[in-house]
Amino acid sequence: MKIPLTPIRFLHRARRQYGDKQAVVEDDKSWTYREYDERCRRLANLLLGWDLPAQSPVAFVAYNTHELLEGYYGVPLAEHVLLPLNVRLTADDFAFILDDAGASAVFFHADFLDSIVKIRDRLQTVERFVLLDPAEDAPSWIEQHTYEELLAQSSPQLQFDYMQVDENAVAEIFYTSGTTGRPKGVMLTHRNLYLHALELALALRTNDADVLLHTIPLFHVNGWGSPQLLTGLGGTHVMLPKFEPEKVFEAIERNGVTGLSLVPTMAIALVNFKHRDRYDLSSVRLITVGGSASNPHLTRQVEELFDCLCLAGYGLTETSPALTLARPKAHFELDEEERLDLQCMAGTANLGAEIEVWDEQGRPLPWDGQSVGEIVVRGDMVMEGYYNRPEENEEVFRGGWFHTGDAATIAPDGYVQIVDRTKDIIISGGENISSIEVEKALLGHEAVLECAVIAVPDDEWGEVPMALVVLKDDRQASEEELIAYAREHLAHFKCPRAVRFYDEFPKGGTGKILKRELREEFWSKVKKRVH
Repeated sequence: MKIPLTPIRFLHRARRQYGDKQAVVEDDKSWTYREYDERCRRLANLLLGWDLPAQSPVAFVAYNTHELLEGYYGVPLAEHVLLPLNVRLTADDFAFILDDAGASAVFFHADFLDSIVKIRDRLQTVERFVLLDPAEDAPSWIEQHTYEELLAQSSPQLQFDYMQVDENAVAEIFYTSGTTGRPKGVMLTHRNLYLHALELALALRTNDADVLLHTIPLFHVNGWGSPQLLTGLGGTHVMLPKFEPEKVFEAIERNGVTGLSLVPTMAIALVNFKHRDRYDLSSVRLITVGGSASNPHLTRQVEELFDCLCLAGYGLTETSPALTLARPKAHFELDEEERLDLQCMAGTANLGAEIEVWDEQGRPLPWDGQSVGEIVVRGDMVMEGYYNRPEENEEVFRGGWFHTGDAATIAPDGYVQIVDRTKDIIISGGENISSIEVEKALLGHEAVLECAVIAVPDDEWGEVPMALVVLKDDRQASEEELIAYAREHLAHFKCPRAVRFYDEFPKGGTGKILKRELREEFWSKVKKRVH
């Protein structure tokens, strides 16, 4: 027997198995899985009533709210493609993505009304505009009723047979951040999403008792797989529209949150929040950290604050996203320092993911923990491809594997250690320097809150590392002190030649530091740019 692999089956299971269980919580509102399923069906019927082109993208410009979570199932139930947009992009970015994807409808929060008004006349394919919340003086071309009013008018009865779904059809498109040019649409199929959820469930050991706080934006790389994973297993989604430390702690205490995912800048904000001791955090059992490299000092702080396990992981938009998790193997005998070091690695491949490192000639490198090469991947979770980018697809899938652009080593026991993005490796006097390694060292200093290490031009060496640092509010450190500290922990050629202090860093939609913007000041006047 062959049944289509589609995440819609997860919603069907949740309604049948957990219909009366709390499914979604947002502030003082909540919905059971039966109610959540009904709202998704109403959304699907709304879209079907509009007679949009078949398999067209339906966009959401939305915070982490229940409406966007409903889009994860309501849109594919109507046999359309979900297109969540990064809310921190510009209006011009919105226009490019909506046109590039050929979106037919866009749902958006009132905060983005000005952006939508600005680009409306330029959009080539969008037929419907829907406000997710009320807005004063909304233009007449926007739907007369808000999202909630439209759902109330829509029927909850939907005749849908998931046995008719083409598992290889595109279910979602996520646009990359565009650090190397215009954003590219990553196409994830029903099959990708279904198998990724199963593989991630095994890695995280999730079950129906879990209560997940959505700290990572749902518009970011498939919400790290949580919309499919948690729904399929009958866990509870706790929505957090915007990341604010105090709101995180309140939500954990109020809802008995068992798990959350963070990027390092989020983790830093939580462990340094001055009122953190006021809250009961005892329900938390697992925190995962990804998006950029963590470090043992931060991992220890997170585990001490929440009295939980904190594990790093690795993945990309193109891989649905999770590929690895840094959980210590059961037979390992590790002291505390070894355990923390291991939990900050990318980790071992999840079931279903095959990972290798290749040299520049496309030859596999040994798993010796020393040989550095590009991470290449194949597996059920790897994207269908970039939308309408045939040449780039040919390039990233060369040799039958997906090329990530990340440099790493793999230890004999299978643990992957990210060295850097290939474009972030600093090549100084012919020596390769990992910016991540230098950052980890400096983040061990008690005064350093955040750190980004970049290459800057140098007449003698071509380029050298510079440390950009944000200090903690109540601590001080000089340039000389931090360079000396780095020299105590690193080979001297790896140490930053200079330190510059910042009040804050430019960050992307998930809080990831934007090194590309930080580098621009130093490389903008260089004719031949290395990075």
